[in-house]
Amino acid sequence: MIRNSLIALSLFGAAAFAGAAQPLPESAKVGYFYAGCQAYTFKFYDLMTALDKIAACGGKTVEFFPGHQLSKDDPKVKFDHNTTPEQRAKVKAKLKELGLTPVGYGVVHLKNDEADCRKIFDFCKDMKVGVVVAEPADDAFDLIEKLVKEYDIKMAIHNHPKRPTQPSYRYWDPEYVLSLVKDRDPRMGACADIGHWVRSGIKPTDAIKLLKGRIFDSHVKDLDQFGVVKAQDQVWGTGKSDIPAVLNLYAEQGFWGPLDAEYERDWETNQGDVTKCLEFIKNFKPSTVK
Repeated sequence: MIRNSLIALSLFGAAAFAGAAQPLPESAKVGYFYAGCQAYTFKFYDLMTALDKIAACGGKTVEFFPGHQLSKDDPKVKFDHNTTPEQRAKVKAKLKELGLTPVGYGVVHLKNDEADCRKIFDFCKDMKVGVVVAEPADDAFDLIEKLVKEYDIKMAIHNHPKRPTQPSYRYWDPEYVLSLVKDRDPRMGACADIGHWVRSGIKPTDAIKLLKGRIFDSHVKDLDQFGVVKAQDQVWGTGKSDIPAVLNLYAEQGFWGPLDAEYERDWETNQGDVTKCLEFIKNFKPSTVK
């Protein structure tokens, strides 16, 4: 299925994306890639603590998720697009203190409601986030295209695993994702969740080849089993996701991140494993680099 759609790549090369959003700073790199964590990795902690942990692990970027408890000082406040400027200012100060660069926000549901979507894009603009990571409503794509043009902020479709009991869910399929964005504004693309492709029985490098030039963000997971929904996270380079091949292909395509470690096990004790994942990136030299 994927092989049959590779011809679509000729429609949009990587050069088509040169003008979309501002480049990330060199300070956001871990080795050759822009890398850090999806804050969901530390969802058992408030955001302020999670940011400390990301920095301690060696991460340089952060992707926020909606509904994260802001701080231990006020456990009822959730950090998302409904927060006040004052609440956001505390996060901005923390990011500056730790030298972290915000890169994404999601996963959010973008519905065909302009006021609701604008609130999300306004939040990303204020936080200097360049990618809205979403699983949009089927009827929201015209609105999304309007907003990515207006805000110059990318929208990346995220993939959860295939759902046998919910055949209407199709974002697990990179061919379907490609069909939704290939004729749209070049700021509409994909958030490649490597682990969820593995859970769906999709070889990540096949999907990456298909989506070349449309990948704006990547949730990186290395899993202990292929094609198994309940597969568990492993330290990068030790599982079935073939992370070296993924990174080499990303480098070959000119995609240097952001790469978000999203480690979804041992929630309260995973800092050591996340550190090893980011050390793997730090020490990885792509085959394209001489």
